[in-house]
Amino acid sequence: MPTIRPSADLRNKYNEISEFCHTYTEPVFITKNGHGDLVVMSTETYELLAGKLELYNLLDEGLVAEKKGKTTSSKAVFDTIRENMNF
Repeated sequence: MPTIRPSADLRNKYNEISEFCHTYTEPVFITKNGHGDLVVMSTETYELLAGKLELYNLLDEGLVAEKKGKTTSSKAVFDTIRENMNF
């Protein structure tokens, strides 16, 4: 169940909201005049979500490249690495 708080709580109960976000690693939805306005989360949670999004984008790029036949075998990649390292 999402946590929803009024915008006044940002000013009046900031420490409570901060503690919640750090304890539960969940966002808090802030409303303004009864409507959704902001989402507040800890920096750790934000970085985790941003990292997941970056990973999903990279995986999608790989799937698109595979469908287009623009891939290289792992053997070819490792052979190139070995050549560049003079092994």
